[in-house]
Amino acid sequence: MSRPSLKLPHLAVPVPADSLKGRRRSGSIVKVEEVGGRTEELLDRSAYLNINANWVNAKGAWLIHVVLVFMGKIIIDTIPGMTQQISWTLVNLIYLNLSYLMFHWVTGIPFDNELHGGAYDDLTLWEQIDDGAQYTPSKKWLFTAPILLFLASTHYTNYNPWLFAVNLTALIVLAIIPKLPQLHRQRVRFLTGDASGVSTPVTPSFPQMENPTSITDAHFK
Repeated sequence: MSRPSLKLPHLAVPVPADSLKGRRRSGSIVKVEEVGGRTEELLDRSAYLNINANWVNAKGAWLIHVVLVFMGKIIIDTIPGMTQQISWTLVNLIYLNLSYLMFHWVTGIPFDNELHGGAYDDLTLWEQIDDGAQYTPSKKWLFTAPILLFLASTHYTNYNPWLFAVNLTALIVLAIIPKLPQLHRQRVRFLTGDASGVSTPVTPSFPQMENPTSITDAHFK
């Protein structure tokens, strides 16, 4: 005796090409975005004094730059065979690299970060000084100090064209451009997404199928 067979209707589920909802991948290799502008971050920064950046307004904070430059000059001059041209060039380059690393590369604060709820995690020291205000006395001094050192190094290198080009390039790239107001809290991201421009499916959307309880005996005939 053969088993009874049931003939089920063919249910086709069409999936239109535009039914997949997804996000567009970034079509750019380089992306510029702003950080640290959320309202909750602004409130967290105003809760407590940021001692990580407040020291630049303390007494003697400006003079420490001059002292460090002269100390570095004395140490470099102790190297055997060191000339004044190379000595001043090294002092200028070392100062510019250290100041760039300190003011424009390292982000966040090294202590009491929990008091601010991580509001400074994405901000450099330059962006933290004076709550991000531009053209304050401290920022004017930090902008002027590397220029004065560049002029001194240019004078003591007897205006050597090669050393002048090296010092000027380092001054523009490491000291002037990072301090421009147009670059305040701006970040350049590289290769943040796929440049193919193809949609990435996130939530597939299918048409609603027929309720199984509504299938009657007529479907099996």
